[in-house]
Amino acid sequence: MIFWRIKPLDVILSPSEQKSLHRSLGAWQLTLLGIGAIIGTGIFVLTAEAAQKAGPGMMLSFVIAGFVCAVAALCYAELSSMVPVSGSAYTYSYAVLGELIAWMVGWALMLEYAVAASAVAVGWSGYLVGLLRGSLNWSPPVALTEGPYVGGIINLPAVAICLLVSVFLLVGTRESAVFNAILVAVKIIALTVFVGLALPHASLDHFSPFMPLGLEGVTGAAASIFFAYVGFDAVSTAAEETRNPQRNVPIGLISSLAVCTVFYLLVAAGAIGSVGAQPLLDASGQAYAPGSAGLAEQCRNLLAENNRPLVCSRDALAQVLRQTGFEQVGNLLGLAAFLALPSVILMMMYGQTRIFFVMARDGLLPEPLSRIHPRFKTPHVVTAVTALGVTLAAAFLPVGKLADISNSGTLFAFMVVALAVMILRVRDSGRPRPFRTPLIWVIGPMALVGCFTLFLFLPPVAKLVFPVWSAIGLCFYFLYGYHRSHVARSESS
Repeated sequence: MIFWRIKPLDVILSPSEQKSLHRSLGAWQLTLLGIGAIIGTGIFVLTAEAAQKAGPGMMLSFVIAGFVCAVAALCYAELSSMVPVSGSAYTYSYAVLGELIAWMVGWALMLEYAVAASAVAVGWSGYLVGLLRGSLNWSPPVALTEGPYVGGIINLPAVAICLLVSVFLLVGTRESAVFNAILVAVKIIALTVFVGLALPHASLDHFSPFMPLGLEGVTGAAASIFFAYVGFDAVSTAAEETRNPQRNVPIGLISSLAVCTVFYLLVAAGAIGSVGAQPLLDASGQAYAPGSAGLAEQCRNLLAENNRPLVCSRDALAQVLRQTGFEQVGNLLGLAAFLALPSVILMMMYGQTRIFFVMARDGLLPEPLSRIHPRFKTPHVVTAVTALGVTLAAAFLPVGKLADISNSGTLFAFMVVALAVMILRVRDSGRPRPFRTPLIWVIGPMALVGCFTLFLFLPPVAKLVFPVWSAIGLCFYFLYGYHRSHVARSESS
């Protein structure tokens, strides 16, 4: 049965023990890796998206999304300490729930990593345009910096950064630990400066009404803001290169999430208090959908009157500082985002190629995807395929829609991880667990319910994309992976 075509944990662990990967990462490096992966377009750009959905109530949205992510992180921590190998949720589900579910998780992770890379590229494009406007007083044509959804034709800056990062991946350029630490420091310093300058200008009047669109708006914003926390699971993909992974991987997961949550709440408070965050409404009193043509037109009309509400910004945090009198500091913050966000694109695309590579190694994807370039020693085929998909999405879709689509795949993967932890507690209760999720029969169900609830509050398009994408994946699995899987061939022999 395909549901019980399982790759046992002992089999998964055995090859990793025989490899000679250098274990050099400790808890501190993993925490920096997690912070570097988490802090990206989510907080730098989606602040405006959240404001349009929830107004000042996005403070609660950050808390809700952070809580759901925290309970999911506790489940991740237990599995990653038990199975310190690459593959993340795909590997875990293969060991617990079987090949079919593992395939669906791996297929969903493509939405997480590849689409997230596209979203970060679009966010980077927004900060580039903001920099050009703020520093050179020149705005590039909308037709060449926006997709058709918001009145443009193609987002050329997003295309350019995707292609540049792809070239780096193809020739084998990777972030060193020192380079990653520098970029993390740049982002933390930028956010710290923002909080230090914005909070003193905060006014309580800007927090009223606190929930102009009600609890539904707050929860809907939480479903989108969830994207701002995505990335902590990338820590688990570094398990094979970590010293004492049973101890350090859980520390890296939970500490990076905690640091980012504190930053997000302070940043949201500074942005709301300084310039306000009320959503724009149409003639009937309904809020415009983020990323819609109606909202884009309304924003263009307001900008023509020199009115720049937060919900219209593509470089939200930089704009807040400019509006509060710190124009040059706002430009510097935009520069920090401009320099640091490409590292997030690189990491997301790198993670996507790793998921592809592991699935091809298991026989579920065609063998050419695991081929290595004879000169650069990189998986050039899978990198090129990933680059094509990421670039096309970044060229034509707005950041909010990309983030929501990415969330749909991520939430599914997190639900599978929570389910796998509970099943293993029953099926394999005697296996050593260096980290045990506390109150698993409370935390596990909370992770399942939380992820499913946020999925329900995603926009209709995002909820539709996931089942359609999954159906395409299932067709591919039964036409190819079901027959060529290495586990299936092993069972046959």
